[in-house]
Amino acid sequence: QVQLVESGGGLVQAGDSLRLSCAASGRTYNSYYRGWFRQAPGKEREFVAAITQSGGTTDYSDSVKGRFTISRDNAKNTVYLQMNSLKPEDTAVYYCAAKGSRTDYTVPNRYAYWGQGTQVTVSS
Repeated sequence: QVQLVESGGGLVQAGDSLRLSCAASGRTYNSYYRGWFRQAPGKEREFVAAITQSGGTTDYSDSVKGRFTISRDNAKNTVYLQMNSLKPEDTAVYYCAAKGSRTDYTVPNRYAYWGQGTQVTVSS
C-alpha cells in the first residue's frame, strides 16, 4: 500500500513558476513508477508527466514539454513537478499517482494509487 500527499499548489500569475511535491509513504515506494496528472473543471483527467523508479527516464505531455520538469528523490520518498512559464490553461487540480511499471503510463486508470490533489490557478 502506498499513500500519496501533494503540496505546493497555489494562485500565481501567467509566466510565474511553482513546484509541486508528492510525498509518499509505504514500504515499496521506491519501486513504483510515478506520474502527475491534472484535471480542469468539466474536463477529463489528463497526463502531465511521469518518471521511472530510478529517475532515469521521464515522459511529458506535449502541452508541458519544455516548461515542466519531473524529478524524484527516493531518499525523501518524494516526487516533484517544477512548473515554469505557467499559462492560464495550466489551471487545474494536480494529482500524483503511482503504478508498477511504465506500461500505459498516460492512462489514469492504470495507476493504482492517487493523492488527494492540489489546486493550481494561473491568472492572466
